[in-house]
Amino acid sequence: MKDRFVKHGTFVVERTYAASPEKVYHAWADPIAKAKWFSKPEIFDFQVGGREYSNGGPPDGPIFTFDASYQELVPEQRIVYTYTLDSDGIRISVSITTIELIKVEGGTKLIFTEQGAFFDGHDTLEVREHGTNIMLDLLGKVVDAGA
Repeated sequence: MKDRFVKHGTFVVERTYAASPEKVYHAWADPIAKAKWFSKPEIFDFQVGGREYSNGGPPDGPIFTFDASYQELVPEQRIVYTYTLDSDGIRISVSITTIELIKVEGGTKLIFTEQGAFFDGHDTLEVREHGTNIMLDLLGKVVDAGA
């Protein structure tokens, strides 16, 4: 039997976008806008207690299942959600994520904080942080395009 273990970790990623907090918040809150930089959701209920669910992956890679529940939403200021991530049906992590949007001169400072429990070596804090950096760069391309 394989040894089971959990590694806990926290990372913070910051970005400054040329777009307003309203536009950045909209990119998270609208399923059409979100699908431009994140996976297309099959379920999208952007309200406290609401759920976001997507399932997919690269053609030759694993199928990832993202299943989130929104815990707190403060329009144009804060998004907090908890989520599980599965890879080919195996639970690889459970996380809480906080997105803070701060109006700054010329745009928005976004602070993304994730606290996760990573299971049995299927995922790591470093891999998740790397993926989050890529994701937030894509978000920036979308929101800054119309800024």
